[in-house]
Amino acid sequence: MENYAITVNMDEMVHHFEVGEYLHNEDGQCKYRVFENGTYVASFTPDAHDFLQICQNPGSIQEEVLHLLADKIEAHHPHGLNHNIRKLKI
Repeated sequence: MENYAITVNMDEMVHHFEVGEYLHNEDGQCKYRVFENGTYVASFTPDAHDFLQICQNPGSIQEEVLHLLADKIEAHHPHGLNHNIRKLKI
């Protein structure tokens, strides 16, 4: 999946993020990585109810901004955050 842009406005500040979706596997990696000005600043992972949870915040982004960003990422995936993951039966 290609990266996509999301803009978050808060307290008269505008944040321009780029979001990339990565394979979400069982080794603790986060599914959605977020970049600002080309720098990795945060990541999210979907919970069992398909809501994003903050996974990492190396850019020290304000938590309120991250919650707004998570809402916009969820809205970008109307069919659910885990819709493209298929579990293999062995």
